[in-house]
Amino acid sequence: LVEMTARRNPRWLMLATIGLAVGLVAAGCSTGSGGSDGSTNDPFGDPGDCTVIDVAVSSEKIDLMTDLAQSFNRSDDAKIGDGCAFVRPVSKASGGATTALAEGWDESTEGARPVIWSPAASSWGQILNQRLADQGQPAMVSSKPVSFMLTPLVIGMPKPMADALGYPETPIGWADIAKLATSGQGWAAYGHPEWGAFKLGKTNPNFSTSGLNALIGQNYAATGKERDLSKEDLNDPKTKAFGKQVESSVVHYGDITMTFLNNWFRTDRSGTSLLYASAVAVEEKSLIDYNNGNPDGVLDPGETPRKPKVPLVAIYPKEGTLYSDSPLYVVDADWVSKDEKAGAEAFITSVQRPASQKKVLKYGFRPGNPDVAVGAPITKANGVDPDQPAKLLQVPKPEVMIQMLDNWKQQRKGARVLLVLDVSGSMEEPADPDDPASETKLDLAKRAAIDALDEFKSDDQVGLRVFSTNLGSNEDQNYLDLLDVQPMSTNREDLASKIRDQLPQHATPLYEVTQESFTDMADDYDPSLINAVVLLTDGVNDDGNPDDDRDQLDQLLTTLRRGTDGENAKPIRVFTIAYGKQADFDTLERIAQSTNAAAYDASNPATISKVFTAVVSNF
Repeated sequence: LVEMTARRNPRWLMLATIGLAVGLVAAGCSTGSGGSDGSTNDPFGDPGDCTVIDVAVSSEKIDLMTDLAQSFNRSDDAKIGDGCAFVRPVSKASGGATTALAEGWDESTEGARPVIWSPAASSWGQILNQRLADQGQPAMVSSKPVSFMLTPLVIGMPKPMADALGYPETPIGWADIAKLATSGQGWAAYGHPEWGAFKLGKTNPNFSTSGLNALIGQNYAATGKERDLSKEDLNDPKTKAFGKQVESSVVHYGDITMTFLNNWFRTDRSGTSLLYASAVAVEEKSLIDYNNGNPDGVLDPGETPRKPKVPLVAIYPKEGTLYSDSPLYVVDADWVSKDEKAGAEAFITSVQRPASQKKVLKYGFRPGNPDVAVGAPITKANGVDPDQPAKLLQVPKPEVMIQMLDNWKQQRKGARVLLVLDVSGSMEEPADPDDPASETKLDLAKRAAIDALDEFKSDDQVGLRVFSTNLGSNEDQNYLDLLDVQPMSTNREDLASKIRDQLPQHATPLYEVTQESFTDMADDYDPSLINAVVLLTDGVNDDGNPDDDRDQLDQLLTTLRRGTDGENAKPIRVFTIAYGKQADFDTLERIAQSTNAAAYDASNPATISKVFTAVVSNF
């Protein structure tokens, strides 16, 4: 999956960056099907004279919302008085949209400001209003939004592992996860030493609803409560210790669950999925998609779903869980006009009708309309249980969730990371090719890297390596270690200073520096931490030996795969950033996948700050 925040022209929706390709459908109020430049990469067409209702929706439901919007746009429901409304959704991560709304939505990087915002769960609306209140600003969304569908948080686990634990006959919850996480025996205690230690996949709660709901669930589990979680509960030493136990088994974090599901699905082909992760906190809908051969929830044209060899089982935590309730907020902001509000309300009414709710079910969500019964694909044959969850947890108060996120920063698993930055000559090119006087790509990358340092906690260990050909006094030297991997408590200011000092140099020895970085990190591997390389480059391998490229790449990928396999594996995850239009994303994706990490697309240099922050969300 190409992971980055969707970039789009304020007038025309551009979904290509999130891997979507949806058939174009002419809208009832539309005059055409292309953009102003004649292109046809917009699944909605030209809104004509209709009032455009821009909608920011969480990524797991973008296909559904695209379907619902297209149906609405060509229906009588879209007629508002003498005019019409034209709904245009775009995928926006719930946590990212929350931050953008709280800090002032920047259309140059975020796209059009939303009239409707639909995060995965209403907890994000509470967090947004609390953050605004802390700044002395009024609430931006309703405290009682319309919820048009539901999907519960589950712990997805490969069926053989769930069977080994005796599920569903034996209930499983976060207390069992904490016990497994700290067990010296790992899966050997259940008769499967070949599976190794227990490994948990869990998204960053500042970005992802599944990560936030998992964090809420584990804090409730620590206290034995089902409601009224308090700040005092969170600050109890026992609660903090429980959180550290759960987090200690995390493989890595991330901004979306699709990273884990895609890696699971890919390793399933080679028969190693049980070695990648033992469990991942995901939404029920995503688990259904996975078991039906569609791990990222998006089917590209011509793509044929292929069911995995090892299916997942949805474990509904015995302590209780939460629903992602997909609220529909009409944003209370000065950019929302009276006509836009009327169009938004018409769309919200439309999606609650039985015909729309049947589509909700078709896409694997539970209908919000009680007149539409739960049925296929929410069935035991797909690894889920329509009769669960048996117990629901109360969403904590906003100020409690803010405290919970603050505590998590200290409870989360620590990281040991080598930042590897490309300082080749091409980095001196202007970031905006249409404006030769704009900042260079290197200038933007340096600022993004420095800003992202704030996401590391003081005991995370971070080092800096830069690469290009002929560096330093030795003409054969292709990289320089500017700072060793050390705790951020001692390295933070030096890292910012060293990054700030970089200048564009020569060529791009991509394969060599990747292999050397991976090997060096493996030499000092620390199993108690997330060990990783963050590699940013704006080009392709160019070390002066083009005839050796294929052999170099094959050797590199072999080395990387070896680190993830076997009893004595040292998983060093290489997270790659393809920066600028000339970057070799396909190769960088192969590099990331070989280490069960993720590749990020910053082909538009203006997005590099957001992308760099998303990368660091893995730690």
